[in-house]
This record gives sequence, structure tokens and C-alpha cells, in this order.
Amino acid sequence: MTGGKDDRGQASRRARGELEAEVLAALWAAGGPVPAAVVQEHVPGAAYTTVLTILTRLCDKGMVTRRREGRGHVYVPVDDQAGHAAAGMHSLLDEGGDRAAVLARFVSELSAEDEHLLEQLLHGDFPDRG
Repeated sequence: MTGGKDDRGQASRRARGELEAEVLAALWAAGGPVPAAVVQEHVPGAAYTTVLTILTRLCDKGMVTRRREGRGHVYVPVDDQAGHAAAGMHSLLDEGGDRAAVLARFVSELSAEDEHLLEQLLHGDFPDRG
């Protein structure tokens, strides 16, 4: 579901959380504070009022901040994309019950490359990502 039109020409609905993810992606891509209109340009098929609603919800959740600029507001994400993903991983780990079992399953399903990277990170060797 993409939020566009289905094969019958009717509006289709986005999956739960998909619109929030698209709005956050637009904010990360902007690289700085932007008004809702700029965010809307990067969220296909979303009405301006819908984008404002999502931005307000993200502010209420503490994921986005806004400040008055001129007659409107500009918005900026609180975390970068990596920080947001890490917070999500922590949340899932907290909800997963047996932490050792969850971590063991996660590590057992890593690719060899990701396993090597994780090993480096655990030993304090942070590879240059630049």
C-alpha cells in the first residue's frame, strides 16, 4: 500500500506507521529545519493537513521538534536516522522477553559482514564511515 491509487483508481491506504516513516525520511533528507510544505513535497499523495497532523503527532511523541519561523513553523527530527533505528531496536529488545534469547537469535541471523562489524564495535573499534 503506497498511499496512491489502487488498480480500481480508488485511494489506497498506507500501512500503519508508514506515513510517519515517510515524514521522518523527508525530514532526514532535508538536513535541517523545514516547513511542513517542504515535507509534503517529499511525501507522495499526502495532503498538507495530513502532513501537519503527522508532524504534530511526531512532536507529541518527542521525535520531532518545531519552532516558530515567520508565520509558520519549521520542523527537525530529534534523532538522526541511525539514532532512531537504534532506539527502535532497544524498544524491541525491551519488549522481547528473554533478552539473551532475543540477542542470540539476532546475532545468529547476521550476515558474516555484519557479524564482523558487530565484533569490531564490541571491541571499541569504530570503523571510519566517512
